[in-house]
Amino acid sequence: MMAIDMVSIPITLEQLITAVQQLQPEERAEVARALVLVDLRSDLRALIQELYAQPPVDDITDENIMAEIKAVRQQSHQT
Repeated sequence: MMAIDMVSIPITLEQLITAVQQLQPEERAEVARALVLVDLRSDLRALIQELYAQPPVDDITDENIMAEIKAVRQQSHQT
């Protein structure tokens, strides 16, 4: 495996935007996907933290779930 040396270069937001605008369309799309993934990961992480912060719901039984499934199926057959 090759070692990769990292170089840090200070850049302004305007310089970054200008650099991205000079990329080929496929490369710009790759940058856009990477930015979307960052936002999605952040949103997903926040959602998971929110869900774990809630107390567990222990009062739902398998019978409750099956009754709800049957009710939904009946509704879909009636419409």
